[in-house]
Amino acid sequence: MKPSQILRHTLIATAMAGAAAHAASLPAPFAAQLNADYPKLETFYQDLHANPELGFNEKQTAAKLAERARALGFEVTTGVGGTGVVALLRNGPGPTVMLRTEMDALPVLEKTGLPFASKVTTKNAAGDTVPVAHACGHDLHMSAWYGTAKLMAENRKAWSGTLMLVGQPSEEPLTGAAAMLKDGLFTRFPKPDYALSMHDDASMASGTIMWHAGPFRASADTVTITMFGQGGHGAVPHETRDPVVMAARLVLALQTLVSRENNPLDPVVITVGSIQGGTQANIVPDQVKLALTVRTFRPEVRQRVLASIAREAKGEAIAAGAPKEPLVDVKPGTDSVYNDPELMARAVKAVTAAVGPEFVKEMPAKMTSEDFAMYGQQPGVKALLIHVGAVDAARLDAAKKAGQPLPGTHSPQWAPDLKPTLTNTIKAETAILLDLMAPKR
Repeated sequence: MKPSQILRHTLIATAMAGAAAHAASLPAPFAAQLNADYPKLETFYQDLHANPELGFNEKQTAAKLAERARALGFEVTTGVGGTGVVALLRNGPGPTVMLRTEMDALPVLEKTGLPFASKVTTKNAAGDTVPVAHACGHDLHMSAWYGTAKLMAENRKAWSGTLMLVGQPSEEPLTGAAAMLKDGLFTRFPKPDYALSMHDDASMASGTIMWHAGPFRASADTVTITMFGQGGHGAVPHETRDPVVMAARLVLALQTLVSRENNPLDPVVITVGSIQGGTQANIVPDQVKLALTVRTFRPEVRQRVLASIAREAKGEAIAAGAPKEPLVDVKPGTDSVYNDPELMARAVKAVTAAVGPEFVKEMPAKMTSEDFAMYGQQPGVKALLIHVGAVDAARLDAAKKAGQPLPGTHSPQWAPDLKPTLTNTIKAETAILLDLMAPKR
């Protein structure tokens, strides 16, 4: 049996043992308070949803989180890493545990039809007017963050340690975590022993807590390639060096880096998301620009693939007799998210006891990226990113039977099935925090 299979069986056995030993619920005071708090949490969610803000512009959003954390007795600092929020609740000896939520929204025109749908437009960094919507569930994450904070603040006898709440800006562009760390997140404030975050997911039924140990979310890099040619008249292409053809050949060549140079058991994604060049049909342009996203899990694979992309671009230019080498610009995004296996086993046990084994499922790794990765890379910090299903079970089953995909995160139609998703997210977060900060007897 492979080590990964041994780990999987160990995690499942541990979770089932925990479920058998404990009732599938939070302590009675927590469960009762969560039920009582839910209407306010739903109202808060709807307000966040209707008033989204783009990365590093989350001023109103940050103020709402800060105001609520202060009311619960947290020591709150704002403006960390731009618009970030850090709230501390010191409650005796014990570990420091960080619970992070993202605050930013996406430049997406919402098409959910919800009565509280976003109608917000704003200027982006380029000065263009764009629509804004919480199409990735960060509004749900913030609502759960507040709900969990409220339960922990109002039940301080149940735990001991320091609870560190982080409201992070600009997760979508993968720049917010770096900004907060650069601004002293782990030096101006207590460095956490553990870091936790949750994310909604369209692949499982609402309220399902979805876990994966080890490498979980891929690294992300943006590569911009400019292919240079010799422009001219479209009627006499032999008098030109056509960069459009170079770009077309390069798109196909790049896919061989995945299919012929990479171990198929070690995932790589290279997507050319944009090709720009030329002005009209009868003019061969003198340059074409391609924009790529590159996803990998292991650092050595990441380094090799990026070098190979540059090699292929140069090769196509040479083959076409281009007047000069292409310009290849790599903008690093974030590294792969790594879920500490031992900590995951502990979390799965706690969550299974809180929500029941029927709501706890293993999930595969994903090629999407998350800058939460940066927190777990800091020495001494063990990190977990856990997903939660957010689609009504009957709707999900019907879509699978029909072979029709449902809208997922980043879609204009994304709208999580709120109550079961939000309540189980809060239960999972609270259960993990209570386990990590259990008072010593």
